[in-house]
Amino acid sequence: MTLDAHLKSIGRGASGSQALSRDAAEAAMAEVLDGRAGAAEVGAFVMAMRMKGETLDELVGFLAAVQARTVPVPSARPVVLIPSYNGSRKLPNLTPLLALWLAREGLQVLVHGPLAEPSRVTSAAVLSDLGLQPVLHPQEIARAWSRREPAFVPTGVLCPPLQALLDLRRVIGLRGPGHTVAKMLDPVLGAPTLRLVNHTHPEFGALMSAWAQRERIDAVLLRGTEGEPVADPRRQPRIDTWLGGELHPELSVAAQEGVLTELPLLPRATDPASTAVYVQEVLSGMRPAPPPLARQVALIVAAAAALARRRGARELSA
Repeated sequence: MTLDAHLKSIGRGASGSQALSRDAAEAAMAEVLDGRAGAAEVGAFVMAMRMKGETLDELVGFLAAVQARTVPVPSARPVVLIPSYNGSRKLPNLTPLLALWLAREGLQVLVHGPLAEPSRVTSAAVLSDLGLQPVLHPQEIARAWSRREPAFVPTGVLCPPLQALLDLRRVIGLRGPGHTVAKMLDPVLGAPTLRLVNHTHPEFGALMSAWAQRERIDAVLLRGTEGEPVADPRRQPRIDTWLGGELHPELSVAAQEGVLTELPLLPRATDPASTAVYVQEVLSGMRPAPPPLARQVALIVAAAAALARRRGARELSA
């Protein structure tokens, strides 16, 4: 079935549109990613999905199509996946601090996202100012991990057709299903992964929780900071940890309520160079780390340890 046939289901407005089945969603996304649909059809598809909103079955189908076209990243150890697709505007982008901190704790960290975003400070830019250049060949990932460094892999390297879909935002001006699926992506082969998935709206958070539960996903879900999967340095966000489809309260934390009585010392400028200096100062102990970020790191380290124990138990019983 061609993409235009699927458009007849999803393109009838908020009240008249029909959701795609999982298989139909995978087929529709395959048409887009493989270039079998024209530019007008793809634009109509993105707009229709934006107006209708994605269901869980649709997202799972879209993800299956993207996964099938993603370069595999082999690993023998659990990997923490950090999708970084928004960048920052008002606050410093602290996703690189999170990634470096986790790598320093001995975790294998894979960050993926765009190299640049108009009017935003990307993780790629901050990491570059810290001396960590993007990984352009998948075999370089293991070398970064051996140095206890996070590996930043551009989406265009992991899945070129997905990056092409994401680039439509610059033409249409709106995000589409590709941006949602990018947060769910798992390129790792041979080892469990812990995905950090952020949300900005409660409805999307509930959808991601349903995905983690139904599909038995290992994930840390939180309300992101300007769309980045890092805890807001000013106020502790709610963080939910799902392992094997089960919510783990002992690895989760409630959102901070009430009036803030203390603010962290953050850099006044948010450009990549200023943010990089701040990251270095926190990692070296010259500046105190924001408490919400320290709690996020502790939860992720504990969740990754639980994944490693679960894998070891399975190998012993095999």
